Amino acid sequence: MMTGKLIDRPIAVTMTIIAVIVLGMVAIGLLPVSLMPEVDIPQITVQVNAPGYSAREVERSLSGLRGQLRQISHLKELRSEANNGSGSIFMEFEHGTDVKFIFIEVNEKIDKAVASLPRELERPKVVKASATDIPAFFINMTIADEGGHRFLQLSRFAADVISKRVEQIPEVALVDISGLSLPEILVTPNEHKLKALGITEDKLEAAINENNRSLGDISIKDGHYRWNIRFISEIKTKEDIEEINLNIDGRVFKFKELATVTEQPARHKGIVKSDGKRAVALAVVKQSDAKMSDLKSSLESVMEQFNKEYPDVEFLITRDQTRLLDYSITNLRNNILLGALLACLVIFLFLQDFRSPFLVTITIPLSLIVSLLFFFLAGISINIISLSGLILGIGMMVDNSIIVIDNITQLFERGKSLRESVIKGVAEVFTPMLSSVLTTCSVFLPLVFLSGIAGALFYDQAMAVTIGLFSSLIVAVIVIPVYYYMFYKRTDGPVKNRFISGISLFDYHAAYERGLKWVFRHQRLVWAMFILVLPLTFMLYKVIDKSKLPPVTHDDIIMLIDWNLQLDIDESDRRIQELTSTGEEFISHKTTFAGSQQFMLSHTPDLTQTEVMVYLKATGPETLEDLENRLSEEIKARYPEATFRFTPSDNIFNMIFSDKEYNLTAKLLSKDNTPPNPDKLNILLEKIHTQMPKFYIEPVRWQEVIMLTTKPEMMSLYKAEQQNIHNIISNAARERRLFSINHGNYSVPIIVGDENDYIEDVLALKARNADGIEIPLSELVAETRVRDFKSVTSGLEGSYYPLNLSVNDKSVPEVMKSIERIVKEDGSFDVIFSGSYFSNRTLIKELVIILTVALLLLFFILAAQFESLIQPFIILSEVVVDIFGAMLVLWMFGSGLNLMSMIGIVVMSGIIINDSILKVDTINRLRKEGYSLIRAIMTGGMRRLKPIIMTSLTTILAIAPFLFRGDMGSDLQYPLSLALIGGMVVGTIVSIFFIPVFYYNIYKRREK
Repeated sequence: MMTGKLIDRPIAVTMTIIAVIVLGMVAIGLLPVSLMPEVDIPQITVQVNAPGYSAREVERSLSGLRGQLRQISHLKELRSEANNGSGSIFMEFEHGTDVKFIFIEVNEKIDKAVASLPRELERPKVVKASATDIPAFFINMTIADEGGHRFLQLSRFAADVISKRVEQIPEVALVDISGLSLPEILVTPNEHKLKALGITEDKLEAAINENNRSLGDISIKDGHYRWNIRFISEIKTKEDIEEINLNIDGRVFKFKELATVTEQPARHKGIVKSDGKRAVALAVVKQSDAKMSDLKSSLESVMEQFNKEYPDVEFLITRDQTRLLDYSITNLRNNILLGALLACLVIFLFLQDFRSPFLVTITIPLSLIVSLLFFFLAGISINIISLSGLILGIGMMVDNSIIVIDNITQLFERGKSLRESVIKGVAEVFTPMLSSVLTTCSVFLPLVFLSGIAGALFYDQAMAVTIGLFSSLIVAVIVIPVYYYMFYKRTDGPVKNRFISGISLFDYHAAYERGLKWVFRHQRLVWAMFILVLPLTFMLYKVIDKSKLPPVTHDDIIMLIDWNLQLDIDESDRRIQELTSTGEEFISHKTTFAGSQQFMLSHTPDLTQTEVMVYLKATGPETLEDLENRLSEEIKARYPEATFRFTPSDNIFNMIFSDKEYNLTAKLLSKDNTPPNPDKLNILLEKIHTQMPKFYIEPVRWQEVIMLTTKPEMMSLYKAEQQNIHNIISNAARERRLFSINHGNYSVPIIVGDENDYIEDVLALKARNADGIEIPLSELVAETRVRDFKSVTSGLEGSYYPLNLSVNDKSVPEVMKSIERIVKEDGSFDVIFSGSYFSNRTLIKELVIILTVALLLLFFILAAQFESLIQPFIILSEVVVDIFGAMLVLWMFGSGLNLMSMIGIVVMSGIIINDSILKVDTINRLRKEGYSLIRAIMTGGMRRLKPIIMTSLTTILAIAPFLFRGDMGSDLQYPLSLALIGGMVVGTIVSIFFIPVFYYNIYKRREK
């Protein structure tokens, strides 16, 4: 009835469409664009700073904190790592947990545990994971001439000028800096003069401290007024120190007469290098509500100004997060256009008329605009997940229009009037079309219940498909009938174009009729093939590879190395530059971070003096694997004691789906629940390596420490003081800091001492006792060397050593048995296994359950539509064969089962039965009109043949562009596309030939 009124008011419908288009275009301009949907990341890290503490001492402090933190609700994983001078506790919570409340609860637990920590430790810091933790850009600043004090000047310039100007950009929240060369003022006493005057270094230190005092305000009354008097005596420069006066036995000396005061670059604990040149690295952190595109354009404008104003300084932008976003979004938009064009081509070839295909093709942009308008209303951003959902929906968007036009045309060709054909044509197919949309959307509903962040992310994809399908349904039943009636009311009906008709090389109607007759003659063979599919599907499931996510194309990577030796920072830098030069032909850029860095935020790992992080950008995605292999071989050959690993470069996708687990990790725990004994562990690892030589066992991360222990007898004999010995050693190592002069962005420490390069030089120094006698330190202290773990790892099960293994899935059970046997024979350890091998299987099992739930939902919807419990079984029977087809294609193309391919199988199950729904609905209607069973099956199949083939082809071709990989969006959707295409191809054949046979066998007895 509604259709009859609408076709008489084309102007009102047109104006409504224009109004919706205008609103949609405004909404498109306001939609936020991001790489991934905005989701809370349920991760919190507790950081403990413990300078001077060993890893084992830090672990003792962390154990009390772990005891408190493990009581927090919704805790999924807890893991701590204790290092020299610091420690951290990583916590991951169940998805859906309110991270804000958990953050408060974690702080409360820490407040309770603080009393049990050593007094000298600062309160642990709590850091909440956020997408804004990842810098949008890194800016590397270098100069051609690094000699003298030039790099010190560059560091001051970067901290005082460049960082401030970049922070003035409205979209920038913070600029984090590392690689600075900071100044220090070194006071080196003249030992001969001090000895001649009979004074010690303590006299010089007291003089410096005495002249650096700032007393508080003193209030003095002056008649009717009261004045504040401030007394300031501060040291600002090295000249202030040199001019200090000292009265020694009635004689006044200038400080510079008794010591040398030098302002120089401080000894660096870390170095940053950009393509081999020393650099200052600036990490640009985006405001949380700012757009990436706005930030990029603003930063590029500022960079242009810098290049003009400071030609001696080279500015290089690296790790550009917007590049990944722009590339992925652009490719997805291109895929939308290509998919739409391919779908239009199919429509033109099949309908062989220009007016009807034009009607179908306008539904794509119109449905997209309506969909994006609903995106805005639903608060969904444009990202690679929601755009992928739209692309998935494009093929299905035209399905409804194709079905409506085909049904109207068939009625028109059978002699009914145009008005009656339009009204009846829409009415006949509306119910099965609505059922098809509901069944397609229903398979997405269980996906939202995926555990973890994956469920929240694919909410966007489910909503995108749902919105797209309902938009296309509205367009198909409201817009298409109006313009179909308007286009053909002055004609005798659709006229086939001669040119397009000439292109048709295949009579699919005749082929279908022959094929269907053959199937009916060989029903036993068909049923045998159907039954055989069940065990074949189970076999494929067993042999196919399983993973969490498909591999994503990228051209950059992070390499982390621990040399496992107590190397000086300069030697560490020399090694890494020499190592990366071996893969020079594969590298377009490299940034090396050697030693501890100065970044304030946690976007870069905390490195020790013996660790190096290297950002490597390859010449292309195809050379990245060659680069990894080359560097791995070189490290194993040159530095066998070093440990190393490669991780993807930071971006929001890797942060959300961080899969830093090894495929298999054997957690080796001591029987007495204490941290593993190094010597016993070494023996066990040697046994494992001997009995499993084909697997790479990375070296244990050791550290060697020089222990200086005072000799109590000698200390008493020589009347030596322990504090005096400590001061002498601190001076020798330039670690005795008096105070610091604040210069805004940085401070200049005042240090007393003189650097000695060798421990022998330190032990050769002399300490003066209470009687003024000098005794060599070698007489008072004993030197020993101790080897221990560089880090201690713990979890809910206690302290353990993680033995990480890169093992393929098929070998995992065998490797686990071997390790269990070796550990049992050793007797000193227990073993617990974890890793992605287990989590991947848990995810796949969860998706199998979701598929089962989706099929049940489909059954309920179909039973309600057909008012039958048998016909849903007829329609859903094809899903078994379709799943086999999908898995066979995945196996043939080496994609395997993962989150995306399983989602593809679930979605395919909802899409593919749409054809069978229409066919069964048509057969039912023809039987009610008086057709015999076999004639209804043949006629219904012939009538629905064209729309079934067209809708399948448009869906397949719409997602076909995903098969051309090269960006993150296409890589993610590649296995989903394979599963859909494989299932759709097989499903179309099953729908055309098998469903009629099944229907016939169910109802032939009732017909008799």
